[in-house]
Amino acid sequence: MGGMSRVPRRPSGSRGTGRRNRLARRSRGTTFAGEDMRGRLRRIPLDIRGLTGREERFRLSGAVKRDPEVDAWLSAEPADLRSIARTWFERMRACADDVRELMHDGQPTACVGDAAFAYVATFSAHVNVGFFHGAALADPEGLLQGTGKAMRHARLRPGQAIDDAALDALVRAAHADLRRRIEEGGRPR
Repeated sequence: MGGMSRVPRRPSGSRGTGRRNRLARRSRGTTFAGEDMRGRLRRIPLDIRGLTGREERFRLSGAVKRDPEVDAWLSAEPADLRSIARTWFERMRACADDVRELMHDGQPTACVGDAAFAYVATFSAHVNVGFFHGAALADPEGLLQGTGKAMRHARLRPGQAIDDAALDALVRAAHADLRRRIEEGGRPR
């Protein structure tokens, strides 16, 4: 064994959490918390909001009134997609005087203080106008897509008609919704 150290083995009869031990416990009819009777680990959902009494907002540090990096991104190529993104990000900026912005994950993101409410993202053939709390927004026109817990987006394609009034109402509603959340839960940093 020259120079190699041995890892001590677990004494026989000790109870680990490996598959072999789970199968042995199943044959005895015992399980640990978080296991089903087949010995498979299962996730137990935990709603932290119920423990803290407040809802978490997606916070980003460094948001400013007008970010030159956002302007550079919006004016870059491909022009057809970026012009769509620029139009909708300008509408986010126009929601109120408290809107701040920054680049997050390579996409322009609109915030109230340091709490994000919307973003624009370009892909090879479409633009997403996304909302961080989009699942909570009323969407009578059915523009929003997504199945996540909170986020939703509207997909826009060049040359495809979009209900501008409905999407503008969603942008304004997302801003108002975040302001309400901030007022109920305290000021953002």
